[in-house]
Amino acid sequence: MRPEFDDIKDYEEFSKYYWYREELIRICKDHGLKSDGSKIELNKVIEAYFSGEKILPEKKKPGYRKSDQTRKAAAEELTLDTGLLECGFTFGNRFREFFRQQTGVENFKFNVDMVATAKAVKESGDESFTLGDLLDIYYGKKTYATYDKSALQWNKFVKDFCADDATKVCKERLKAAAALWKIVRESDLKKEYSHELFEKYKNHVKI
Repeated sequence: MRPEFDDIKDYEEFSKYYWYREELIRICKDHGLKSDGSKIELNKVIEAYFSGEKILPEKKKPGYRKSDQTRKAAAEELTLDTGLLECGFTFGNRFREFFRQQTGVENFKFNVDMVATAKAVKESGDESFTLGDLLDIYYGKKTYATYDKSALQWNKFVKDFCADDATKVCKERLKAAAALWKIVRESDLKKEYSHELFEKYKNHVKI
């Protein structure tokens, strides 16, 4: 079973277990560490903690306010040199059309790393970040903030659980999947579903 955080000796042991973002936030707050950001960022804070480095909470920066000049810039033509904050970037049609023209992709969609990056830029107030930089994120030429793909583990686990005909014996499959996931999450087992996993623990799952 997963031990208490303070009983874990190193980051390698910590990484064997699945932690929800809310748990990582609580751990960081309890130990006086920086406690905001994605799961990836929080894991880096905890990794540093195990290495003897304490990444402390950042002092809050004043929020980015749109001036008259900014509102005027937002109404002007967009270019690759336009600042993401300067133009009041959103994921709306205006900016989707801009990136459609830049990429030549008819049904352009913002990818998850672009979404994570735009959020991070706005949170940090980074006025140097441009639409051209965001285009580089789309093409994978640079990274700024990446989407936490581990958040998809539970969804895939449930999907694979329900796809296994053997789990049809469970009257409430979602509850059964959640019970099995809890066993996996709090152990050093691989965080993925398999038929063998179900057979091993089905007596521990309410069916």
